[in-house]
Amino acid sequence: MKYRKHIAVVLLAIGSLLLATGCRDSRTIPTEHGRPQITIMVGGLEKVIYLPAMLTEKLGFFKANDIDVKLLGEQSGATAETALLTGDVQAVVGFYDHTIDLQAKDQCLKTVVQFADVPGEVELVSKQDADTIKSPKDFKGRNLGVTSLGSSTDFLTQALAGQEGLGTSDYTRVKVGAGQTFIAGMNHNGIDAGMTTDPTVAKMVTSGDAKILVDMRNEQGTRAALGGLYPAASLYMRCETVTSHPDIVQKLADAFVQTLRWIKTHTPEEIAAKMPAQYAGGDPKLYVKSITDSITMFNGDGLMKPEGAQNVLRILGQYSRNVSPVKDHIDLNATYTNEFAAKAQGVRQP
Repeated sequence: MKYRKHIAVVLLAIGSLLLATGCRDSRTIPTEHGRPQITIMVGGLEKVIYLPAMLTEKLGFFKANDIDVKLLGEQSGATAETALLTGDVQAVVGFYDHTIDLQAKDQCLKTVVQFADVPGEVELVSKQDADTIKSPKDFKGRNLGVTSLGSSTDFLTQALAGQEGLGTSDYTRVKVGAGQTFIAGMNHNGIDAGMTTDPTVAKMVTSGDAKILVDMRNEQGTRAALGGLYPAASLYMRCETVTSHPDIVQKLADAFVQTLRWIKTHTPEEIAAKMPAQYAGGDPKLYVKSITDSITMFNGDGLMKPEGAQNVLRILGQYSRNVSPVKDHIDLNATYTNEFAAKAQGVRQP
């Protein structure tokens, strides 16, 4: 009898633990009235590089594919990946390179829709330093703005400097976030140069507060800066989630690929009109310009180009402390799949 009671107590404890932690397991996707309930964290909802996330919601493509999606904003991709690993969200819209970086830490993340083949990032130099910082070789002794340490902007900053023979001891990486915090950092001498995206780029260049040093919003600029493509904005999930819920992953892929195709057939003005008014920051014309300058980055099909994935591994293998020691053991095939985006090509537009 005592043995039975002991077993009962143990089972009750395990059940209570599962109940308490189940809501934080990203492999478990809750449903309501038969519809999957997905929470996606986006590394900056207002950033043009991640525009497909909110645009998909505004176009109604999530609901058209019979899923309910909640979008959460987070300025740092590094923080977003942590939320995914802890089970707070089921997916992330962020940079593909996190899937490689995490594999080096024995964690498995997989990109299921690739939005862009280039970073969409720009290295800006402040107006007061524009005469002395002409290229990344002038980064020595400078304060360089990144979203956060360990973020994709951090990797890319190290890559730009590293190709000029500079190591991280030659300059200082400063966490300045994005948007207004980035602008404040540059305008108040917190950073001499820094990496950011539109609409921040459009605001600072138009105001005259900064100049473009390196432009990675298009293929030509990216190949010149990084020696090849650098696939960036994507939808990635834990590998366990992809394996356990392929039907739900397919619904997400269908929705995002429909949006990528929609982008290719509509003007920046039409795209801007679908986005939340506050994203324009009170200047609709400037917001349209920011979309115009970045919109060619989106690939239209959601597919990863193997060439690009290989170049990301090459760069991280040189400049990421996590990836460098294990670069020869990274399995790129485990970091992305084209299965869902390829199948989505046959889905008709609503």
